[in-house]
Formats: sequence, structure tokens, C-alpha cells
Amino acid sequence: MSDETTLASLVKRIEVLEAEADIRRLQARYMFLCDTPCPEFAVGDDAHRIDLIMALYAKDAVWEGVGEYYDNQFGHAEGHDAIREHFNTFWGEERAPALLLNAHYLTSEQIYVDGDNATGQWIHMQPWLFSDGTSLLRSSRLNNSFRKTDSGWKITRTRTENVFIAPLPATFASHYPSASVLMGS
Repeated sequence: MSDETTLASLVKRIEVLEAEADIRRLQARYMFLCDTPCPEFAVGDDAHRIDLIMALYAKDAVWEGVGEYYDNQFGHAEGHDAIREHFNTFWGEERAPALLLNAHYLTSEQIYVDGDNATGQWIHMQPWLFSDGTSLLRSSRLNNSFRKTDSGWKITRTRTENVFIAPLPATFASHYPSASVLMGS
């Protein structure tokens, strides 16, 4: 193997490793921004949070719930406007009961990079607590797609499929913050 071939091979391997790391951070940032209360410092309202989430998506992206449980619950949103509207249903004054707590835990990661495109699979679990005291534990499989753009990697598809939903005892969490200060000074 020539030095040029060896160098080219190493460069390609480094590019894949960097892409995987970028995609891992992108997926984690998406989940971080979706947590409630939002842990991103200085995010004053849900419109700002949604703007930050939308910056992670390609303009032609798709967000969809699939499978026998999520088809009717989450549906299919294509493009920035439709995905933004999807997120508007999770937060804001019109949501009743209000979502007080939601935290995403990711596991079982698999990322596959093919040039400027990639896919990633995860399982995630999240507890939900609502203002009326109801609560649940939700688990989903994620099968997402990504594309490298001039401004970095973007999400091109979020596809989520229910694994299970389990009711939790009313107000299962006795202590939780009304706002996050994690990213403060």
C-alpha cells in the first residue's frame, strides 16, 4: 500500500468518525432542546426553543410517527412549516394540560455514514409529567436520517415508533425544577 493510499484511507476514516460525532451531538442537541423545562440557557419562550430546534433540520425534512400506535398520534409533517406546527402542539398556552417535565434518555446508538448522508438509530425513553398530575413513561425507537450541508449536518428525517407507553403514578416526581439553570453562568 502506497503512502498516498494509506493517507487517503486514514482521511476517509477520520471523516467518518467526525461525521458520527457531529451526528451524535446533533441528535443529542435535538433531544436536549425538547426537554421540559428547556435546559438551554436564555431561551425565554417556546417560540425561541422551536426556532433552535428548526435550525437543526434541513428545509425539506420530514418528522413522522410510524407504527400501529404513533401513526395516528404523531402523524407526518413535511418541511419546516409543518414540522414547526408539530412542535407548537407540545408547548405553549394552548396545551392543556401543560407539560411540566419531559426528559429524553438515548441508548442503543447506531450511526451509519455514507459520504454526505447518514442514518442513525436509537432507543429513547422519557418520563412525562403534566400540570393536572397525570404522568407516563414513553419509549420509542428512532430511525433518523441526516445530510451534510454547507452549514454542517442537518436532520432530514425524524421517524419515531412506539415501543411502549406506561402510566406512572400521579405526580410520580415530587421534586423537579420549574426552570433549568444548567447552562447559566
